[in-house]
Order: sequence, then C-alpha cells, then structure tokens
Amino acid sequence: MSLIRYQPSNLLAQFNDEINRLFDARNNPVSEWSPAVDVKETDKEYVIHADVPGVEAKDIDVTLEDGVLTIRGERNWSNEQENESYKRVERAYGSFFRRFSLPDTADAESVKAKSNNGVLEIVIPKQEKALPRKITVNS
Repeated sequence: MSLIRYQPSNLLAQFNDEINRLFDARNNPVSEWSPAVDVKETDKEYVIHADVPGVEAKDIDVTLEDGVLTIRGERNWSNEQENESYKRVERAYGSFFRRFSLPDTADAESVKAKSNNGVLEIVIPKQEKALPRKITVNS
C-alpha cells in the first residue's frame, strides 16, 4: 500500500476543475475540446490565432452572425490509430467550437480566415470611423 499525502488545496483545485467542466458542458454541449486562442487588436484590425493541429482547413467552419464569430470543427481519430494499443492519450479528438463577441467597429463583410501549419488565423478589419468634425453654431 502506498501513502498519499493529504493536500487540501489539491482537492479544492480538483473540485474547481469539476465545476468548470460542468458549466462548460452545459453552456457548450457540442464541444468535446476547445482550441487555445490568442486575440490581438491593432489600429486597423482584430486578429485571432487558434491552435488546431491535425485539423484540415476543410474541417473548420468559421461563421459570423449578429456580431458573434463562431469557430467550429472536428479533429478525427484515424482508422490507423484504432488498431494501435495506446498506453496514454492526451490529445483531444472530436468536435470543437469557440465563440467571440465582436465590437461594433468590426467590419463583418471583410473577415478573412486561413489555416497554416495547424494555426487558424482570422483577420477582422475595423470599419473606417467617421472623423469628428467641428460644427459651427450660427446666431
């Protein structure tokens, strides 16, 4: 028999992980995993980079509706892997999706997406803002 050191903080972290998983499953029932993303804002655009290694571009769906950008796709378990005898599997397989609320300055008509080396890049240009102008008040 092996001894396990009692660490209350570890139990709290496990409980927190389970609660987060419960809420994620309720709010996001079709996602079996979520790709990690970076979101960047420049003067002219918003850029989202999502890590989707092993997912082909044809298996990724990017939509924009009512100011919400949705990235959806699937990483499949290959038939070759089913015949293998794995000791440990850490990579996630199955469907995924992420949603992002875009600000009013996003130009929904000019969004571009490309996938390269397992990284999905979505570029959302900003709309040209009307420049403020001085209005003279006549008496």
